[in-house]
Amino acid sequence: MPFAPPIQHSETAAPARDVAPEERRARLRLARSQNVGPRSYAELLRRFGGARRALDALPQLALRGGRRGYVPCPQDQVDREMEAGDALGARLVLLGEPGYPQLLAEIDNPPPALWIKGQMAILSAPAIAIVGARNASALGLRTARRIATEMAEGGHIVVSGLARGVDAAAHQAALPHGTVAVMAGGLDCVYPPEHGNLAQEIVETGALLTECPMGLEPTSRHFPRRNRLISGLSLGVLLIEAAVRSGSLITARYALEQGREAMACPGAAEDPRSGGCNALIREGAALIRHGQDVLEALAAPRARGFAEPGKAFLFDADEYGDETMRDDYDALSDFDQEEGEGDAVLAEQIAQMLGPHPVDPDDLARQCGATPSELSMALLELDLAGRITIHTGGKVALNGGDD
Repeated sequence: MPFAPPIQHSETAAPARDVAPEERRARLRLARSQNVGPRSYAELLRRFGGARRALDALPQLALRGGRRGYVPCPQDQVDREMEAGDALGARLVLLGEPGYPQLLAEIDNPPPALWIKGQMAILSAPAIAIVGARNASALGLRTARRIATEMAEGGHIVVSGLARGVDAAAHQAALPHGTVAVMAGGLDCVYPPEHGNLAQEIVETGALLTECPMGLEPTSRHFPRRNRLISGLSLGVLLIEAAVRSGSLITARYALEQGREAMACPGAAEDPRSGGCNALIREGAALIRHGQDVLEALAAPRARGFAEPGKAFLFDADEYGDETMRDDYDALSDFDQEEGEGDAVLAEQIAQMLGPHPVDPDDLARQCGATPSELSMALLELDLAGRITIHTGGKVALNGGDD
């Protein structure tokens, strides 16, 4: 099977370039600092011209947002992380550096830092994600192996999440040609533990990838974050046996929001493991029987309209995802680099206007009379102070506490 044509994007990522060693450490410190998500990270770099200046500014920004005693990520913490990565034989790749996967760089709020172990070149090949039920049926596992084999033999890299069931079956089938496993914790914390040998095999021909620091044990809230990377690395996502309320549908939703194709293999109507797949197909997603169907779906996308504003969709990542996922909900409007240093009075005024129900930033701006630049800086200050949550679409809500 030939390569699928790449997705055409209206905007392209900035050209990759090397970053000086001290600036790399400072950028990792910035990315690991509390309440700094991908969008805040990018805005801080843009505003201050470098990570070291941004780090110096963080305590004052947080203070204006109402938090005293804010301390950026300590240097020794970053030193330990980099030493652990080196000891594992992994490579740190920052956003904007050579080696950062191009498709992933083009999503909204790409992760500032990735740890990668294995064959770096594989990340530049066209990829298809295959995800599905952990408690997959024998038919589901066989389908996953067959389609993964067909896609791998045709030149596509299979991306999945190293989970039990469909994920593991897809990885194993694609091993001879290379596969990418996206992990929910640190590279040194393989989950589930019984997939340690599979992870080692993947490194030989493919790669392990995570945005998490070394030593981070995955918890339930890390998996939706991982799913966003699975779809971000891929031209499209194929679901095999996914229930209506499942992590696989989180991946499908992210795929649609990222402009990628979402596809599904049909299943028996009475099998709850296929409820999400069948519903996705009913709404117009491509019905997949084999690898050729995947190629045809990628060549003539049909499911991306699901994510258009006002279009109903059976699954909402906001509802089932973890609301503290900074990577997904840290969405701030652009602000003018040369205006607005922020104002503690404005930040406090906005905080008083907020409650637990998400509010559109445009409504806040109208009510308080702030310019977009002033509002963006005030929201950044409140976010760094841990006082607000910024949801998908930029809507803002007040947190329950200041921690």
